[in-house]
Amino acid sequence: MRARRLTKTFTVRAPSVNPFNRLIEEFARLRVQKIFSAQRIQRMQITKQLALFLANRPGTLARVCDALGDAKINILAISISDTVDHSVVRMVVSHPTRARRIFEEHGTLVVESDVLMIDGVNKPGALAKIAHKLAAAKINIEYAYCATSPNAKKGLLILRASIPEKALKALNT
Repeated sequence: MRARRLTKTFTVRAPSVNPFNRLIEEFARLRVQKIFSAQRIQRMQITKQLALFLANRPGTLARVCDALGDAKINILAISISDTVDHSVVRMVVSHPTRARRIFEEHGTLVVESDVLMIDGVNKPGALAKIAHKLAAAKINIEYAYCATSPNAKKGLLILRASIPEKALKALNT
């Protein structure tokens, strides 16, 4: 049996002078670029982080999480460090103002600060690239925390920079 070759003809039209067509074409081109460079795209924003100073005892974190869960507030990121008598719990939550109010109503010391939340790629060297850009802009990284599944393509990084607005600008260039 002989294979049949299928052909299809296309009509080539002269470019339109309508300026809206150019905008549509440009939008389509950018959209295609975005799709093909999706691994390089990082979403970043300045967000509020809450730092809680809690007793370093069993059950304390459970009660904090219960209070947030009851209020339908999601924990997006969390870091806990301990000292001899207390723990510092840093968290980024879905509704920071409501969460802060809940903690204050329970008599918990809460400090609110601006941090960068970066939804970036999970590959070797990604954090180094961020650190180099901030160093070149003379911005100090005071602390950072992140986690991701080993097979995940993206990860969430919370980064406390000395000047958050300048850091966001430096990372977007």
